[in-house]
Amino acid sequence: MPLMQGPNGSSAFADATAQPSPFGGPPPLALQRSTSHDDGASRRPSSAPGNKHNISAGFSTGEQSDSDGPKRPSMKPLLMRSKSEYGVNRSEDVDHSEEDIPHWGARHGFDEYHESPEILAQIANNWYMYWTDKRHETTGKPKATFHQLQDWRMRDRLKTVSAALAVCLNISVEPPDQLKTNPGAKLEAWTDPTTPPPQKALENIGKALQAQYETLAIRTRYKQYLDPSVEETKKFCQSLRRNAKDERVLLHYNGHGVPKPTASGEIWVFNKNYTQYIPVSLYDLQQWLHAPTIYVWDCSEAGNILNNYHRFVEKHEQEEDEAAARDPNYEKTVFQPYIHLAACGVKENLPTNPLLPADLFTACLTTPIEMALWFFVLQNPLKTNLTPERAKKLPGRLQERRTPLGELNWIFTAITDTIAWTTLPRHLFRKFFRQDLMVAALFRNFLLAQRIMSVYGCHPQSFPELPQTRQHPLWASWDLAVDMALAQLPMLERKENEGIDYEYQNSTFFTEQLTAFDVYLTRGDAMSQRPPEQLPVVLQVLLSQQHRVRALILLGRFLDLGPWAVQLALSIGIFPYVLKLLQSAAAELKPVMIFIWTRILAVDISCQQDLIKDSGYNYFAQILKLSESLPVVNEAEHKAMCAFILSMLCKDYKP
Repeated sequence: MPLMQGPNGSSAFADATAQPSPFGGPPPLALQRSTSHDDGASRRPSSAPGNKHNISAGFSTGEQSDSDGPKRPSMKPLLMRSKSEYGVNRSEDVDHSEEDIPHWGARHGFDEYHESPEILAQIANNWYMYWTDKRHETTGKPKATFHQLQDWRMRDRLKTVSAALAVCLNISVEPPDQLKTNPGAKLEAWTDPTTPPPQKALENIGKALQAQYETLAIRTRYKQYLDPSVEETKKFCQSLRRNAKDERVLLHYNGHGVPKPTASGEIWVFNKNYTQYIPVSLYDLQQWLHAPTIYVWDCSEAGNILNNYHRFVEKHEQEEDEAAARDPNYEKTVFQPYIHLAACGVKENLPTNPLLPADLFTACLTTPIEMALWFFVLQNPLKTNLTPERAKKLPGRLQERRTPLGELNWIFTAITDTIAWTTLPRHLFRKFFRQDLMVAALFRNFLLAQRIMSVYGCHPQSFPELPQTRQHPLWASWDLAVDMALAQLPMLERKENEGIDYEYQNSTFFTEQLTAFDVYLTRGDAMSQRPPEQLPVVLQVLLSQQHRVRALILLGRFLDLGPWAVQLALSIGIFPYVLKLLQSAAAELKPVMIFIWTRILAVDISCQQDLIKDSGYNYFAQILKLSESLPVVNEAEHKAMCAFILSMLCKDYKP
């Protein structure tokens, strides 16, 4: 192929350092570089205006370009860096070869940074998405959810149906191994046992103890056994199990008038004539009571009982296995499960402070609000005229949330539930705080016993073992609620005695907790799927008409976070509450109830059985009527959710 000729007949590539093309031809124009530096003009682009050596631009077509012929438009050269007018003047004969071009490098510090192998590896392994909207990351296709559905229902729901209250005081007779101080703690079930006659005082203590337990679970059958003998103990234990059948029984043991439990775990009762203390082995006690059982041990060195109880259970089970091996038709006796709540550990004695009740552990378990008020006054560093006896008489009823005492009880339930929720594994929380009314109340109050008794050198024990919660930050919220209630006590007393006009100022605890839950949803850890601490409080607030709408709205926003949030809410026990709210005809609840139930059924379709069984579907069917209107702007969306709920009730339903 002939080369293009310049005006002087020379080749257009004569002055170019031609590199061989990979295709065998001359290098393209973009790779040509001038090497002639005779004058300034030779350094100018060949297509520059006024260049005498201007060559015809274009590709070789086999025709020679003649100087007299028409010239084609010249191709624009590559962009070249202009020369600064303020640069240093250099002589024209300086050789500007490529090797002499200085390499200035990166700015100070960046050279080592970008040449570091660690930095280069980090850049290579981390890709940053500059388009982070959902449509960019998923291309409009939702991510597949592989959320494993957890079983949140109570399958083996046990109830404490019977309770035996064994009180071994033997008033006016001191046991041999227990040193009683003078003055010392003497109140039993908030009753003074020194009030004559002793037998009447014992009966009053038994009645008061039963009344305290009835505030925890009214349906449980209680029986008092005052200063029982060993024969009577065996008889009532066997009767307790026989009447309860396979349900749970409770044994409350007050051992303040008998020796401490032995190192082998034996407890003490009396003989018929009350002249001797008779030991009762844990082995025999297990044989009489079987399981399931719950024990409350209010005595010194109660830790000895817990340390030995498991050993005797293993012995019983071994004997049962041997008997079953000998006789295939043998029916085994059950010795598990069992629960223990003990007042103190090994080598620990109950406090004898005269300002405290003698049965401090029982007071914490059965009258937690009164004991918390009593404890607050004793620990208050400020000098006031308020005495523990006055604080204990805070007006109101435990069952009425609008009264001072009832509101404190409501707050206490929410706080202890939250403490347990944040410290216990989920399965233990459901087992101890959601399964049985009696067990749940005792375990809530046991958290208070941990806090109060540790101040006086006692460390309550439990099986299964609970973590220490006395330093939980929510106890500060409890102290604030108690302080605000007791600050109004003088005016409440004047209102009751003098008839002055005074309205009790309710606590701001629940309002503040709902605000904290709102902060969690908007600026907290919701996106990181961290469980909110306020969820048990929201559950309690659903019981109040004052905060119900706000609590339901926040709950709906939480459930909208995804299946993990729905599972968390169901596991804490939210389902019975939202199911019961379907019976409410309040118009302001309908939009949020539709929203909540849509999320629940989208995650767990097993709830369709509950809606159909209780005719809850009528709630949503009525809303679909043309004449029915909702107090929301997007009414059509909520009616579409109702249609979704009804369709989920029909999905794979087996009558």
